[in-house]
Amino acid sequence: MYRKKECVAMLLAGGQGSRLYVLTKKVAKPAVPFGGKYRIIDFPLSNCVNSGIDTVGVLTQYEPHVLNAYIGSGQTWDLDRLRGGVYVLPPYQKGKTSEWYKGTANAIYQNIQFIDDYDPEYVLILSGDHIYKMNYNKMLQQHKETGADATIAVLDVPLAEASRFGIMNCKPDGTIYEFEEKPKNPKSTLASMGIYIFSWKKLRQYLIDDEENSKSSNDFGKDIIPAMLGNGEKLVSYRFEGYWKDVGTIESLWEANMDLLSPNSGLNLSDDSWKIYGRTTGSPPHFTAKNATVKHTLLSEGCEIAGDVSESVLFSDVKIAKGAKVEYSILMPGAVIEEGATVRYSIIAENAVIGKDAVVGGSPSDGDVEKWGVAVVAEGVRIGRGATLAAKEMADEDLPDVK
Repeated sequence: MYRKKECVAMLLAGGQGSRLYVLTKKVAKPAVPFGGKYRIIDFPLSNCVNSGIDTVGVLTQYEPHVLNAYIGSGQTWDLDRLRGGVYVLPPYQKGKTSEWYKGTANAIYQNIQFIDDYDPEYVLILSGDHIYKMNYNKMLQQHKETGADATIAVLDVPLAEASRFGIMNCKPDGTIYEFEEKPKNPKSTLASMGIYIFSWKKLRQYLIDDEENSKSSNDFGKDIIPAMLGNGEKLVSYRFEGYWKDVGTIESLWEANMDLLSPNSGLNLSDDSWKIYGRTTGSPPHFTAKNATVKHTLLSEGCEIAGDVSESVLFSDVKIAKGAKVEYSILMPGAVIEEGATVRYSIIAENAVIGKDAVVGGSPSDGDVEKWGVAVVAEGVRIGRGATLAAKEMADEDLPDVK
C-alpha cells in the first residue's frame, strides 16, 4: 500500500491510431510528434501536473517502445516522484492467463490493483490523443460539489458535426439522462470528450461486473456509462470551453499544427501560467542561411534553412536545402528537403528525405484541405530525385529517382 491519493489519473495510450496510417506504423498515436517540439501525450501529462494530479498510470499496448522511452522516469513533467509519479502499465500475465487490453474499460479493470494501491477517492480517465489545455482540478471540484458518481467532460459542437460524437443529453442542471453514440439525429450538441472522473468505489464494482458480462465490449462509452445510467447512478456533465481537437486523422493533425500559426485559434503554447512540457533534443540553435526566406513558421532547435519556408511547423534538426520550397507543411524531426524540391500541404515524418527536384503534395483549389487531402511521407522514407507524390497520397516505402 502506497500513500493514499485523493485522485489517480489513468491515461489510455495504447491505441493503434489506424486513421493516421503511415504515421503510426512504428509508433503509438500518443507518441506522434506535434507542434515543433512536443508529442501528443505531452498535453494530458502536462495537464495532470498543472492540475495538481501527481499519480498517473499510462496504459500502453500498440508499438509502445518510443512512448516508453519518451516517458522515462517522468522527470520532464515533474512526475518523477517518490510517492506517486508516472507509471507505464502494459498488459501483463496474471497467474496462468495473459491478454491484451480488450477495450477501454478492460484496460482499467486489468489495473485495479495499481489503483487500489493508492486507495483513491476518485479516478480520472484520460485519452492520449487529444490536443487541449484543461484544469482537471476544476472538474474534480464540480464532481465533489454535485455528489456525482461520474462526471463527463463535454464540448458544445456545431449541430452539423454532432453525429460524429458520443452525445450527452442533459437536464438544465447538467445532469445526464441519456447517452447516444454517434446519433443520426442528435437531440443535443454536447459531445463527450472522453474525459471522465469516477468515484472509485462505484467504478470499481462496475468494472468487475462488466468483465463478468461475456456480451460486453468492455468500453466506457458503449458499456460502463450506459450501465450506470440504466441503474440510476448520478452522471453529471462538465462543460469545457477552450481549444480541443481530436488529432486522430491526418487532416485533423495537420489542422491542429496549423492552428499554432493562428493567433485566434485558441491554442497558445506561450502561456506561462499553463505550460506544456516536452523533452528537449539538446540540438544547437536553428540556423537560417543568408538568402533563405522564412515566413510565419515555427522553427525548432537544430534546423538548418537555406531554402524558402512559409506557413509551416518545423521540428528539430530539419534541413531545407538551397532552392527548396516548403509551404503549409509539417516537417517532423530530422526531415531533409533537398535542393530544388517542393513540399506543399504535407506531413513529412521523422528522418524522411525528399530528394532533389521532387514534388510532394499540392494546393487545394477550393481551400478545403479535408476534401483535398494532405500528402504524407512515412518515417525514414526517401522520395527519390524528381519523383512526385500527389495530394492525399501516402508513401510508406522509398520512391525511386526519376531518370
